[in-house]
Amino acid sequence: MDLTPDTLAQAAALWGVEAEYWDIFGERHVASGALLERILKSLGVDTSSEVALQNAVAARKTAEASRLLPPTIAVTESERRVMIRRPPGTDSMPVEVSIEIEDAAALTAQADAGAISFDLPILPPGYYRITAACGGVTTHAALIIAPDRAWQPPVDRAGGVTVSLYGLRSARNWGAGDFTDLEAFLKWAAGAGAGFVSLNPLHAIANRAPYNTSPYLPDSVLYRNFIYLDIERLPEFARCVWAQHLRHSPPIEKEISELRAAPYVEYERVARLKRVFLKLLFRTFLREGGAADPRFREYLIQEGEPLRLFATHAAIDEAMHARDRNVWNWSGWPPEFQDPASPAVAEFARSYPRSILVHQWVQWRIDQQLAEAQATALRLGMPIGLYHDLALAVDRLGADVWAYRRFFVDGCRVGAPPDGFSPKGQDWGFPPPNSTAHFEDGYRLLSAAIRKNCRHGGALRIDHVMRFFRLYWIPNEMDATQGTYVTDRYEDLMRVLALESVRNHTIIVGEDLGTVPDIAREMLARFGILSYRLFYFERDNAGRFLRPDAYPVEALVSVSTHDLPTLAGFWASRDVEARRDAGILSDDSLYRHLLGERERGKQNMVQVLRDCGLLAKDADCSTFNADLHYAITGFLARTPSRLFVLNQEDIFKDAEQQNLPATTSEYPNWRHKMKYALEELDSGIPAACAAMFRGWLEASGRMNPAPVS
Repeated sequence: MDLTPDTLAQAAALWGVEAEYWDIFGERHVASGALLERILKSLGVDTSSEVALQNAVAARKTAEASRLLPPTIAVTESERRVMIRRPPGTDSMPVEVSIEIEDAAALTAQADAGAISFDLPILPPGYYRITAACGGVTTHAALIIAPDRAWQPPVDRAGGVTVSLYGLRSARNWGAGDFTDLEAFLKWAAGAGAGFVSLNPLHAIANRAPYNTSPYLPDSVLYRNFIYLDIERLPEFARCVWAQHLRHSPPIEKEISELRAAPYVEYERVARLKRVFLKLLFRTFLREGGAADPRFREYLIQEGEPLRLFATHAAIDEAMHARDRNVWNWSGWPPEFQDPASPAVAEFARSYPRSILVHQWVQWRIDQQLAEAQATALRLGMPIGLYHDLALAVDRLGADVWAYRRFFVDGCRVGAPPDGFSPKGQDWGFPPPNSTAHFEDGYRLLSAAIRKNCRHGGALRIDHVMRFFRLYWIPNEMDATQGTYVTDRYEDLMRVLALESVRNHTIIVGEDLGTVPDIAREMLARFGILSYRLFYFERDNAGRFLRPDAYPVEALVSVSTHDLPTLAGFWASRDVEARRDAGILSDDSLYRHLLGERERGKQNMVQVLRDCGLLAKDADCSTFNADLHYAITGFLARTPSRLFVLNQEDIFKDAEQQNLPATTSEYPNWRHKMKYALEELDSGIPAACAAMFRGWLEASGRMNPAPVS
């Protein structure tokens, strides 16, 4: 296809496709014409010929110039100036402006003749509609007024514990951790001095191993996974004799005992078991007139269209799978059901309202039990309580993509360029966001995702916060080494994030690991969003670990993430061995190189601990022991960073990590259970680990201000 470099470059610049980028090794990569063409085509740009592409460029410029205002205007309280695009020949005319305010009369203003900007009136942070008219042209736009900074921590310094909720073990759960287990863990964490407990994303997933259990590739980021419900705690259970009888029947007792004893979380079995009880309890809810409960009706009104779409997708999915057991997602549905706005979907909703209502009721009960967990955390004196996690992506065949197709780009996947961790790059397999669609819609879907995940918590981690700046796109016909970055409207997105943070009184932590553009950390600091710093990665150019006082104040510090080795695993090179066992590290020379790097890393780690006076010079460091455990915990607790968190694997010296990147069935990803059951935490080794953790929180001034004895 004969497309000139100049036209391709113009189009790429207009649609935010970077023609070149610098990798983590300092090497420059220039995007090929074929790469630019394929990304532009995925964005709906006509690249069929040189003339067609020139016309697309001209049409884009004309469309932008024909509006007095852009589709969305996002400003901060201290920066209220709005630019105007005047139609030709209107310099002598004023621009009439009106702003729609919820539950109040519209405000009117006027930009003087010749003016190309005007200052907004003083309004509280929020979402508005603005209209401008001049010379026969009228433009409507979304208006977002954001605070200058995100919500700031209610305490100067705090410490916390990260736990994978699905992996909590107890003598009462049904094989996966639930919200009642979470409350028990909160009590233990508060006793250890923690000011918060960090959780894996609780998003709704397909609950099917091995491909659909990642909380970071969910069906929906708007709603949550029902496996976390404590079924026996639901009010309907106490009033349903049939459910109680079934629960104590020998087959169910046997199934629950097996699930508790299973070495890993069995998502499909747990979900199947809980689904049976939820359907039974929903009938009790209906029989007792629960559908008319004003609290339930208020919840339905509050959630509105997003919950209706999510529940409709779930109901159709169940119906299609019951009809054909080989149909596992909407790509296998009849074509008329693949469009949520189709007559077929509307007819399904009219014909099977209870099939949809049950999923709405389940989400209501999830919301209630999660709210009770956060209330428990606050009662225990935790200043933050629950710290939630918002995943970067959604499954390309999940509920969100089905419901909001135009906000996702077809024809490309998101990933990461080659780096030291993944020499061949990473292909994460999910569709990129359609920045233009979000911009034209006033970022409503993004704001809803942030708002819903802030609910019932005091902090929110944004997975891969660089998403707000740029993402690495890989066309479907290419591999992860052949992509390039596509930029987003990061200032707008930062303002939406700050607005939802302040409205929900939620601290925001941006996970800024990997290849981070300079502007990203500048903007995080400007908007009061905490950086995310890991002990493993905080080194100088010579590979030496930074001392505690070199860590930034406006940050959360930790040892590791779910994708990286635990402390015990790091010391034993368990991650390297696991990658070799999984067949993704078949090159013996690379294997030996990684083991050698690990030994050097351990030596550097020991050196900085000794330099800081945390580890005796004669301490035995051949294995991961109590001395190293104590020293590393103290090292991070001593940093000036506002928040410090340890994964429960690192508190309890567990060698197994939650996820081994680039594997599916080769490793038990997202299924690892906690080393100790909840009933074991108050004695023996767990109690000693808690005492060590608490001691460092006290010594470093991070102690929960209202500790529980």
